[in-house]
Amino acid sequence: MISRNQHPLLTLVIALLAGPASVTSHAATAPRPPNIVVIVADDLGYADVGFNPAHGPEVVTPQLDRLAKESVICRQGYVTGHVCSPTRAGLMTGRYQQRLGLYTGGEAGSGLPMQEKLFPQFLQPAGYTSMQIGKWHLGPTPEWSPALRGFDEVFGFLGRGAHDYYKLNDPEDPIYRGTTPLKLDGYLTDHFGNEAVAFIDRQKAQPFFLYLAFNAVHAPLQAPPDEIAKFNTGNKDRDTRLAMGKRMDDAIGHVVAKLKREGLWENTLLFFISDNGGPLAQSANNTPLRGGKHQDYEGGIRVPFLVCWPAQLKPGESQAVVSALDILPTVLAAAGLAGPTEKPLDGTNILPVLRRETAPKPRNLFWCAGSDEGWWAVRSGDWKLVCEKGKIGVFDLSKDLSEQNDLSKAMPEKVASLTRLHDAWLAEMPNPIKAGGQRYGMEVPGGSAPKKSKADRKKKAP
Repeated sequence: MISRNQHPLLTLVIALLAGPASVTSHAATAPRPPNIVVIVADDLGYADVGFNPAHGPEVVTPQLDRLAKESVICRQGYVTGHVCSPTRAGLMTGRYQQRLGLYTGGEAGSGLPMQEKLFPQFLQPAGYTSMQIGKWHLGPTPEWSPALRGFDEVFGFLGRGAHDYYKLNDPEDPIYRGTTPLKLDGYLTDHFGNEAVAFIDRQKAQPFFLYLAFNAVHAPLQAPPDEIAKFNTGNKDRDTRLAMGKRMDDAIGHVVAKLKREGLWENTLLFFISDNGGPLAQSANNTPLRGGKHQDYEGGIRVPFLVCWPAQLKPGESQAVVSALDILPTVLAAAGLAGPTEKPLDGTNILPVLRRETAPKPRNLFWCAGSDEGWWAVRSGDWKLVCEKGKIGVFDLSKDLSEQNDLSKAMPEKVASLTRLHDAWLAEMPNPIKAGGQRYGMEVPGGSAPKKSKADRKKKAP
């Protein structure tokens, strides 16, 4: 009998024959986790995309419309703030930004606490390479850079909510690669799309996370003249905004096309959202929603929301209530990673709902912009309470999507229960600003009575 020890050549042949089978077996039990792409538009109107049936004939977003046909369109998709940086803080941490004491745009834009674990850091154990492209707005100077927060590659600007689309060499607000300021020419949106395509090309052999955060269509309203010339609404601002959206749409199309060319599309989990509703003062269209940016009516916090994973999700529409807070826990589940236990995430894995394996459940969502802005809101099931600088409104969203029929006077018990729900949530936050009656010196039925100051307590009753 011939032994392996007597014939090394035979041993090598056997090993070569066995090797591929061994690798195949391992691959079958440990498939490559999905690539993750999160695309965030800035100040995009709810009806400024073609996949919203309420859009006007002037809206041209063919790439997003094509993407929507391959996605689950979440018709009740929300963000956690009605302005830019608070939403981004919630997205990056998977937790309400108020848990970090960040209520306003100024607070979140001044810096997300460095001790907080961010999105790409959660993915590192699974071998992901991560890149941040575009607007950061979670810290104004290089010591707050996403390059120091788990992102392996960075291309974008840091501190301000806005950036000129052509003046790309401003030493006061540079475009960075990593932590190095760059000198660039051209149109900023185009750069972001090109950088995303180049990153995919570099990292296609391994799992990656791409966070593509456009500043389009945020002011200043600037677009290439030939792009603006394609629109003729009679409103110059509207034409420019539509042109900015079209240029962003082109960039997104390039990213999707690259994923498809490289054979990565089927196993890519992609999200597309806006960071808040469109600003009405700048000709955005949020039809059929009420209000817009800077408000907690639906037009300020309900946004275009797509989820695409061709290998796992059947395209269609979903009426499940979902939040940008759900993106991180959904990604962790898709990557086979456990969520944190010390600081639990506030969102939930929505894959079972999007796969239609489980029915959507009623859920509670909360908003609070601080006493200076005077806005807060809570949604519980189909019911929503909005406080607009002391004025309470209650709406049944299942019948009144446009929030036109205020039921607060007819249903004081609903006002009270929703106020208590928001009070309880806000009490969990550091440095909470008192909710309900305490915040604005008004008395809400069943809510918290306003506290009197020491001077007021000394006054005699009339």
